[in-house]
Amino acid sequence: MPSRRLSVAPMLDWTDRHYRYFARQISRHTWLYTEMVTTGALLYGDVERHLRFDEAEHPVALQLGGSEPSELAQCARLAQQWGYDEVNLNVGCPSERVQKGAFGACLMAEPQLVADCVKAMRDVVDIDVTVKHRIGIDQIEHYDYLAGFVDQVAAAGCSTFIVHARNAILKGLSPKENREIPPLKYDYVYRLKQERPELEILINGGVKTNAEIAEHLRHVDGVMVGREAYHNPWLMAEWDAAFYGDDSTAVSRQQVVDAMLPYIRARLAEGHKLRNIARHILGLFQGMPGARQWRRMLSDAKLLDGADEGLLLQALAAMPSRLSVTE
Repeated sequence: MPSRRLSVAPMLDWTDRHYRYFARQISRHTWLYTEMVTTGALLYGDVERHLRFDEAEHPVALQLGGSEPSELAQCARLAQQWGYDEVNLNVGCPSERVQKGAFGACLMAEPQLVADCVKAMRDVVDIDVTVKHRIGIDQIEHYDYLAGFVDQVAAAGCSTFIVHARNAILKGLSPKENREIPPLKYDYVYRLKQERPELEILINGGVKTNAEIAEHLRHVDGVMVGREAYHNPWLMAEWDAAFYGDDSTAVSRQQVVDAMLPYIRARLAEGHKLRNIARHILGLFQGMPGARQWRRMLSDAKLLDGADEGLLLQALAAMPSRLSVTE
């Protein structure tokens, strides 16, 4: 199993199975995470819809949202049964809707409850149980708060922490504003790793370039990239060689498109809609000649209606230079 040196963050409505399959065609080693799935959705909803994934997605982790230890334990067991490589507890989402469910970032105020949740999951599974969290909540901004939270949860058996290097403001800011307004404090995460070398510490928040990734890796064990990996997925094309020492997996954009064709064909046969897959690959040519045409065709409702995987080939053919897709 590759290390968690690089991973793509769990993002609601974005990192579904279609995006993850697409991302896996670009990087073979990067860890991929599901959207957050609530315990209620698994215990009382359609388990297959939430947990089904393609074997090509490995290594892949399931992120859970919840705060009841026994329910999280049941869902962690499901994660292992379905073949996930890791189960991750969300202690970072600041949305009011999530807070009403008594989970997400508000759990940082209850480290013992988080510890109980971790222990309950670890008691029933063999796969890794990890926690993704912020550095603090509201006006609590001192480093000792972060360190104390991590120590209490680590005592329950968690050894991997994914730290979004911002506070979560629980009232008054939208989820988008919570990703932008609270200042990034990377030094808190660096210090956490320096003082707790036995823990695996991953950093998250505001990472946009491979140069930034390389700098972070001088201080922590791994880097989790969020929206940049979604909007500009070709950023991941260098990751295997640059950060995993494996240049054998390098592919061209053309090869990525070719790999998506049989996948799309199979999903359409199952009743999925092309638009629900195509929306994740709009950024494949970002910054290149023809990118706008590619996005336009794959987001055109009329073209998508009733279309099959051949629309991708049509979009490629419409680009101004075929040379661009071989890079």
